[in-house]
Amino acid sequence: MMEMMKFMRNQVKEVQDLWLPKIEAALDQYTADCGSLHPELLEAMRYSLLDAGKRIRPILVLEFCRAAGGEPENAMPFACGVEMIHSCSLIHDDLPCMDDDELRRGKASCHIKFGEDTALLAGDALQMLAFDVMLQADTVSPAQVVKATRALAHASGAAGMVGGQVIDLQNEGKQVSIEDLRQMDSGKTGAIIKAACVMGVIAADGSDEMMAIAEEYAENIGIAFQITDDILDVTSDTDTLGKPVASDIENDKSTYVSLLGLDKARQEAARHTALAVEAVAPLGEKAVFLTEFAKMLAGRIN
Repeated sequence: MMEMMKFMRNQVKEVQDLWLPKIEAALDQYTADCGSLHPELLEAMRYSLLDAGKRIRPILVLEFCRAAGGEPENAMPFACGVEMIHSCSLIHDDLPCMDDDELRRGKASCHIKFGEDTALLAGDALQMLAFDVMLQADTVSPAQVVKATRALAHASGAAGMVGGQVIDLQNEGKQVSIEDLRQMDSGKTGAIIKAACVMGVIAADGSDEMMAIAEEYAENIGIAFQITDDILDVTSDTDTLGKPVASDIENDKSTYVSLLGLDKARQEAARHTALAVEAVAPLGEKAVFLTEFAKMLAGRIN
């Protein structure tokens, strides 16, 4: 059993090692050729986007494309688009008017490095570049491009990430229910993760059944991911996490840990990880990476 677990972990690492340099190279190319009118704006965009992060969302795009029977390389514009949206959200989250964090991914937040005005605009520029890149994709059909772009736009806006962020800000200083917390996290964190999985299926022109599997998997790893974030905020340290710890307590936010306690929060993360694994089980061998990836995300230390 231990040998099998080691083999599975090695497979996950091999897939990550395969995709990370390719994702990085594509992001580098897209931003180098984006036609920015000002060098400092471009520098701020690339500072926040490149050589940083675990690239969880783009990897999910590529691997769901593979699992749905497509060629993962064809989904690279979608993978880069979702990472640009994610990086935009991190820049904006760190601003003084939001979470007011000075550290991100182990280095100074964008607004600390470039100033609040440039950081705000760099996030805006990355958001627009994401859709520009996706709409120019020539690796899939125009219909697939439109469908994937709409999925990401919907997940990024008032019905998803932005809406969840507003709820998060309004919940500061309040004791909210688990149901309210899940509504917030399904938008703020879960919507973009779900869009990533869905766009992978779209890039492969996958079936309705495959789409349902992707959605179920994404919904559960999204919850597990956020619960793990909440746990790390109280159990980790700044050097390991690459961003300030105890920020939820400092901002007086309700979290899974504050509402459930540490042990029950861990149990909930494990339960949703198991549901994600169960969702992809019908895929058989195609689910190996997605299964182990879900477990890895729940057990991460940063």
